[in-house]
Amino acid sequence: MSLPVQSQVKIWSVVAAVLLAVLWLLGDVILPFVLGAAFAYLLDPLADWFESRNLSRVLGVTIITLVSLLLLVLTILLIIPTLIDQTSALIASFPDLAQNLQDFVTQRFPSFTDSESTIRQSLGSIGTAVSSKAAALVEGALASVSSLFSVLTLLVIVPVVTFYLLLDWDKLVARIDDLLPRDHAPTIRALAHEIDTTLAGFIRGQGTVCFLLGIYYCAALFAVGLDFGLVIGAIAGVLTFIPYIGALIGGGLAIGLALFQFWGDWTMIAIVAAIFFSGQMLEGNVLTPKLVGGSVGLHPVWLLLALSVFGSLFGFVGMLVAVPVSAMIGVIIRFAITRYKQGPLYQGVAGAPADTAPDTSDI
Repeated sequence: MSLPVQSQVKIWSVVAAVLLAVLWLLGDVILPFVLGAAFAYLLDPLADWFESRNLSRVLGVTIITLVSLLLLVLTILLIIPTLIDQTSALIASFPDLAQNLQDFVTQRFPSFTDSESTIRQSLGSIGTAVSSKAAALVEGALASVSSLFSVLTLLVIVPVVTFYLLLDWDKLVARIDDLLPRDHAPTIRALAHEIDTTLAGFIRGQGTVCFLLGIYYCAALFAVGLDFGLVIGAIAGVLTFIPYIGALIGGGLAIGLALFQFWGDWTMIAIVAAIFFSGQMLEGNVLTPKLVGGSVGLHPVWLLLALSVFGSLFGFVGMLVAVPVSAMIGVIIRFAITRYKQGPLYQGVAGAPADTAPDTSDI
């Protein structure tokens, strides 16, 4: 005999509370395992593809691991130092950019030349303030990243966890399926399939879109000679993960820097603007329809809310799990709404079957 619904709700509520407490208390400790599980999930289709080509699971996973490690080492050695140097140079240039902005404004609006002008004083302090705050932010971020992603974590723990989880991924899924409560197993499988579809479409698809657009923006901005083009392109590519945000922030930064660097050369400014316009056309008409599809089900506002809430509660680990958890919550909410609309609480007497409707002939 199955447990009453109230008892089941209490049990699963306690399980969820324990998981959240573990995530909050052991965030930094479990970070390598969260990353390993995320990489294993992302790479599982590739391992399945190798198996479909008559390669053993072990050989396919080994090939994937070696190639991934090679790409990681090349990224650390070739790309990250350049991005750090350009980021530092961009932060150091903020006072000069603010001074140029002040000169530009005062030349066209002479009333701002008054030394007592609030606007002029604000413009004069923007560069120093942003530079100092940004430098402190970058130093703190680098220190945090160094503590979170130690050499041991990057080169040993995460690859090992990823390797073993990827090797036994199908067995783990089968084991979890075997532990599902029998009364609710079909419903849970249906919800899990919808969650997997959502995550596959968004994380794998949108991640590929971010990577390709980041390469396009970096290469194009570097080719036209825009200062700090690699940094701006990388920022725009990463923020493309949140629809519209990457284009707005990346495009705003690039066009703003182009105005200072190429002032008077409107052709170059137009080229920089065209790079982001063409990138958005490429994303909207080719990359997103092909790689993500139209049934992802993660609204940008919902995604921003999840990143903000989980990031503030659980730190960096919370931001890592924000997307899958928000996808799960979204699927469960849609399922609950469907059940609600099928139930008597929504349909009322009018929606009840004819044979169960109350007899009102004598009223």
